Amino acid sequence: MPDWSNEIRERLAGLKVDPAREQSIVEEIAQHLDDRYAELLAQGSAPETALRSALDELDGPVLAAALADAVPRPSPSTLPPAEEGGWLPGLLQDLRYGARRLRLEPLFAIVAILSLALGIGANTAIFQLLDAVRLRRLPVERPEELYNVRIKPGTSRTGNFSGNWPQLTSALWDRIRSEQQAFSKLAVWSTDSVNLASGGEARFAKALWVSGTFFDTVGVRAMQGRVLGSGDDAPGCPAPAVVLSERFWKRALGGRPINPGETLRIEGRPFEIVGVTPASFFGMEVGLSFDVALPTCAEDLIADMPRTKIRRAWWLAAVGRLAPGWTHEKAQAHLAAISKGLFEATLPEDYDTADVKNYLSFQLVARPISTGFSDLREDYSDPLWLLLGISALVLLIACANIANLMVARASARQREIAVRLALGASRRRLIRQLLAESFVLAAAGAACGVALAQALSRLLVSYLSTEQAEIFVAMPRDLRLLGFTAGLAVLTCVLFGLLPALQASNTDPLEALKSGGRGIAGSGARLSVRRALVVLQVALSLVLLVGALLFVRSLGNLLSLDAGFRSDHILVIDTDFRRLHLPDERRTALRRELVERMRAIPGVADAASARIVPLSDSSWNDPISIEGTEIRRESVNFNRVGPGYFRTMGTPLLAGRDFDSRDLPASESAAIVTETFARKFLNGQNPVGRTVQLDHEGRDTVERFQIVGLVRDSKYEELREDFAPIVFLADAQDAHPGPRTHVVVRSELPLATLVPSLTSAVAGVSPEISVMYRPFRDMLREGLLRERLMASLSVFFGFLAAVLAMIGLYGVVSFMVVRRRNEIGVRMAMGATRKDILALVLREAGTLLAAGIVIGVVLAIGAASLARSLLYGLGPSDPVTIILASAGLAAVAVAASLLPAHRAATLDPVTALREE
Repeated sequence: MPDWSNEIRERLAGLKVDPAREQSIVEEIAQHLDDRYAELLAQGSAPETALRSALDELDGPVLAAALADAVPRPSPSTLPPAEEGGWLPGLLQDLRYGARRLRLEPLFAIVAILSLALGIGANTAIFQLLDAVRLRRLPVERPEELYNVRIKPGTSRTGNFSGNWPQLTSALWDRIRSEQQAFSKLAVWSTDSVNLASGGEARFAKALWVSGTFFDTVGVRAMQGRVLGSGDDAPGCPAPAVVLSERFWKRALGGRPINPGETLRIEGRPFEIVGVTPASFFGMEVGLSFDVALPTCAEDLIADMPRTKIRRAWWLAAVGRLAPGWTHEKAQAHLAAISKGLFEATLPEDYDTADVKNYLSFQLVARPISTGFSDLREDYSDPLWLLLGISALVLLIACANIANLMVARASARQREIAVRLALGASRRRLIRQLLAESFVLAAAGAACGVALAQALSRLLVSYLSTEQAEIFVAMPRDLRLLGFTAGLAVLTCVLFGLLPALQASNTDPLEALKSGGRGIAGSGARLSVRRALVVLQVALSLVLLVGALLFVRSLGNLLSLDAGFRSDHILVIDTDFRRLHLPDERRTALRRELVERMRAIPGVADAASARIVPLSDSSWNDPISIEGTEIRRESVNFNRVGPGYFRTMGTPLLAGRDFDSRDLPASESAAIVTETFARKFLNGQNPVGRTVQLDHEGRDTVERFQIVGLVRDSKYEELREDFAPIVFLADAQDAHPGPRTHVVVRSELPLATLVPSLTSAVAGVSPEISVMYRPFRDMLREGLLRERLMASLSVFFGFLAAVLAMIGLYGVVSFMVVRRRNEIGVRMAMGATRKDILALVLREAGTLLAAGIVIGVVLAIGAASLARSLLYGLGPSDPVTIILASAGLAAVAVAASLLPAHRAATLDPVTALREE
């Protein structure tokens, strides 16, 4: 016969039974198992089958009742004392027992751990990204001591001071560093892209322009070689040097040691590689890294119009460390005192009267920048907080689902719990043991969630990255992340474990042991709790489904929006011919030749030049006046385009003519305007023939343009904006054409097949011209990254919530059917049809669904109001969205209820009545 004693003692673990009494219980139960085992063998069962069946009876009702009879219920005065040796050994014992119990119920454990892993992993991943983008300090020496010297925020036409990039001019930087006394160390930096290719298709690298004092100021040392110093930023840049980032060093040089005198060609010029920065240092802008760090003096070497020489070029940001004895308030007062003289000394000579007044009103301030700067922070901070809230709802639904399963599990274990109480276990002791099982689940789910979070975090970052703007954020597994995950584990343990533990421990042992299996004490209360949990799941699932539909429909509205131009079959080509060092008059001819060569390529339907490509984050606005009207200094958007631009982009010409060969530099300047321009400034009248004047007060020259055409409205900076007035000017009449231009090409052929022909056409003009290709549709999609992120993740979370709600609803309806088997049998015996029974069960599910939807609609409208700014073309209470979400959830509820309803409808009434 098998030795049953170890198995029996495991069942008695933690009950603190008197050793002598425990031995007698073990002997009694072992004898019963011996008899049962022999009986099964005699009936022809295999030894393995007989062994498993006998072991199953260790938790069976007959054996539990016998055990309760053998052990009289003690009075409170005879309860066992607290564990000797303190609470820790008892807790460890509870955890071991909880792990054994879960091992015996693998399906329940897998479902619970997987649900928790998804919920905790999603929350951890989003928190990790939020921490990296918004909370984490810069990876530099004592970041809390760093301050940014910038222009006081405000609305201005002469610089970008209210946004994320606080900028200075080179002239301001020179004056500030020579006059300020508040900072012991002060430096400037800027970001840009530089071309590493010698010609043909461009190969861009992300550049960090730095003053010679930058690395010393922020406290970054080289991991190989040295960083840039003051000697590298001398006027004229006599010895151009470059420092590589660790990532670029590995990518470009394979991580090998740098050879003395080794150079890297940047914009056609050799720069000596002097060092490599540590892997932890990504720059000053969170979300972006750099490839190469260049001294600001090198701008004079590679730029066609160096910003160091332009007094109105706002391109630098300043960072400093306070001098000993200085406070933030004292530094602010000092900067305010020297501001007036600084701005008077650096006033750009070509500012008009309004700009001069605005410029002289500026004031310098110092702001702490321990967490750096970030466009990513501005664009995604609100969406990430919202996603954290959505993932928290998913975790709450998962907890409700597990709590539902735990309540059902407690009902199945009621006899075991009754035996434990009968053997002397206190209610507090039992609650602790049940919570220990919950904690084992939570800990396992958190451990799996941490591993899942790493993959989800990388997926989120890759989702936000584009070919043109790769996102880089440092997301280490540190104590802050582990603390957040551990906190979630404890919270979830309480959320899904405490209520079932309280209910399970509130059991009358005698009533439970006398029960025949159904109608057990407290089952009605348990069913009410399970119903409440299902209603909660349905309500929260509806919130997530409404959110998912709102974000998906908003994205659909943006993608289907008529933006005034076509998006497919258009290739945007960025051309850069700075290395040719052409005079202004030759640049215009070169642009025309490039376009004509591209048009001649077989398969190209049309091509045209443009200074600004729509929705490309570039803009140009200026004030205008219109002769014959009262319009004065009205700000409008501008663009310069070549002949055929509107035809290429699919923007209809409504009146007048397009730009053509008549629009020469010596001809009368021509302009084409949009419908909104005509409506806003000319009351909808035909604008052709009117004269527009660029209104620059205080300037000797006046620029006038005759309107020769009217085109349909089109978007300018982003799809979400309303149509704004736009003035298009002739590219051929640009008096100061730059050394770069965009060419838009339309073709029905696959755009990738055109690239070799286009590259050859550009090389035919000059092999020194660099080009870069971008499909226009990809540019539009990249402009909707935030909307796509919200739509994709909300759909995933909504689907997950619906699945969890379906599991919860299925469980409670199944439990109800089992509990009411006798009643159903009676109904069928008295003449109820299968259809009546089916309706009875579905009515139960429908009641829970209706209650959840009513509560969920109220919660969904409130939650959607928080995301109003992320919606487009929809309101938070959009009725179509709410109806669709409710209908979808109703379909899920019906699917979850059909199987239990079918089982109830096909129940044999005789069998059900016998069980009574």
